[in-house]
Amino acid sequence: MIELLLALSHGVANEEIPSEFSSLINDLLRLKAVKLKQGIYSFDSRYRAGTIDVTFGGTGFVKTYNNKQMKDLLVESSDINGAMRGDIVVVKRLHTKQGRPKAKVIYIAKRKHATSLVYTKIQHKRVVGVNIKTALIHNIIATQKSLKQLPDGTVLKIDNESGSLVEVLGVLSDPTVDEKISMAMFDKNEFFSEKAEIEAAAHGDYVDKTFYPDRVDLTHLDFCTIDPVDAKDFDDAVYFDVKNTTLYVAIADVSEYLFDMGHIDKEAVKRGFSIYFPHKSIPMLPRSLSENICSLKPDVDRLAFVFKIKLDKNSYMPLKEELLNAVIHSKRRYTYEEIDSFLDGDFSNQKEVDKTILKSLLPLNTFMKKVREKRLKNSFEFRSSDIRMVVDEKQNLISTRVEKETASHSLIEDCMLLANKAAAKRLEYGIFRTHGEPTIAKIEKLLEDLAYVGIHERFTPEIPILIKKIQEKADDIDIREEVDKLIIRSQQKAVYEPENKGHFGLGFGSYTHFTSPIRRYSDLTLHRLLKADLKNDKKRKEYLLKNIDSLCESISNLERESDKVAWDYMDRKFARWAAKRVGENVKAIVTDIDRNPIVKLDDEVVGARIFLLDDDAELFEKVIVKIVEADIATARIYGKIVR
Repeated sequence: MIELLLALSHGVANEEIPSEFSSLINDLLRLKAVKLKQGIYSFDSRYRAGTIDVTFGGTGFVKTYNNKQMKDLLVESSDINGAMRGDIVVVKRLHTKQGRPKAKVIYIAKRKHATSLVYTKIQHKRVVGVNIKTALIHNIIATQKSLKQLPDGTVLKIDNESGSLVEVLGVLSDPTVDEKISMAMFDKNEFFSEKAEIEAAAHGDYVDKTFYPDRVDLTHLDFCTIDPVDAKDFDDAVYFDVKNTTLYVAIADVSEYLFDMGHIDKEAVKRGFSIYFPHKSIPMLPRSLSENICSLKPDVDRLAFVFKIKLDKNSYMPLKEELLNAVIHSKRRYTYEEIDSFLDGDFSNQKEVDKTILKSLLPLNTFMKKVREKRLKNSFEFRSSDIRMVVDEKQNLISTRVEKETASHSLIEDCMLLANKAAAKRLEYGIFRTHGEPTIAKIEKLLEDLAYVGIHERFTPEIPILIKKIQEKADDIDIREEVDKLIIRSQQKAVYEPENKGHFGLGFGSYTHFTSPIRRYSDLTLHRLLKADLKNDKKRKEYLLKNIDSLCESISNLERESDKVAWDYMDRKFARWAAKRVGENVKAIVTDIDRNPIVKLDDEVVGARIFLLDDDAELFEKVIVKIVEADIATARIYGKIVR
């Protein structure tokens, strides 16, 4: 559709318009937005097409397709005509003598989402719906008598075209509704279809290696998994042959269990990624696969796709990389905490099996430190920490903790990076993980922000050198983690693309994702491509690459959405916590001074964003903030600096 609307800016011949868009053209002709002259359809000069963004205040901004240099067109809330964030719209330019160019929405060509979430509210003695995203008012197509029987604050899913009621999710006062809201905001489903579940269950729950005579039998090797304590699906296992300095990275062979366009595959490609909440996960695959037959659990045989990487003892570089269809038998499931204690020299109360595995794990850690040291000469190390929430059985926030990267995380990360790089080398065209260099404008904005905190650095086109200088100065004044977050914000988003464009942040000429097919569709797609390559099956490869451009774009979008679902849920928990503490003072740190300043909570509970009502705040300043308001519906907290 976007291609057609873009073409209408220049003119499209009647015979070139696809039949499925004939009603769109007729609607635009009726509205006089499009004119027909000598068999050519084109936009009237006053009309534009684009994608609309809508602020919380209800104001719209339309980014037009035909002129990317043009400033976004401002649409007042009175002229938005029911358009929502992400919709494809046609607008009419309004005459303005000065100031920002304005427009009004005259047609919604395509909805970004088929449904919206609203909560009920009495307004002028009528029950209306308040949009949870935008706070705009919706008229719900239902009788007032039936709507008044619902509790105030009932959360409803409504059809964006008709306004009719689709589903009742719960009430705002119930903390368990947060999960449903976060999922529904991005059209996510928790449960799989009955057909998908039946298809998954048909694979059974054990592997008999005698059924796979063509696979390499690696069950004698002491593989182990290292994961978070609450992990239920195990994508990867490692083993290090110390004598031959050979690393084995075994990855769950999900592609063995998913048929192209089968019931599971159709749902997996729509999900794209697993979603992780504090209390549960929403898997990309049915649990009978993700937590059972695919998962590299200890003490059972499992099918695996394995990179066998021979490493040089002196240069710490790969000498030889082999890709094997294999069967493995993980000997032990470790947590990150257990491995950290081993690496710190604590070997108390360990089983006999540990001694065998530790003979390879400790030398592997020593070797990977050297690999990491060499890698970081050409890339960056960002100090980051993740906020982990603990919620009770009613999904009330109990506590938070900061989870920092430890030695065990680094050990596994570097093993996975070697496997991902090895996979990328085997691709000419397919699915790469790419990360472009930041734009000059973004770097200049970064330098401007850093000047506020006393880091003064002149621009140089050698961006990697510039970033390392900034990090050194941040270390000197002990604000490295905060500065690293600013640097990350200044960079482009990493995406999936069929062509190799390198990975700036990692300093790799080529890179892809191979190691998490249980929770990422990108990795599953890569496994299929690599298997076709191993068999030299050109027809299979052509089939897989047929729509790879659109698949890469879809997966990139789904990745962002899955992150947003998890973040939205956390914001809702923070808002509920803050709603009980309105009027209280809390410790925080200023993290953003653009437009509306934002602070991050840094008290007994950490990580919540608080939008300041103050205009003046210093970046990274530690402040005392009074919680003024907490809006549970929009998941926003507002505060004012008191000290």
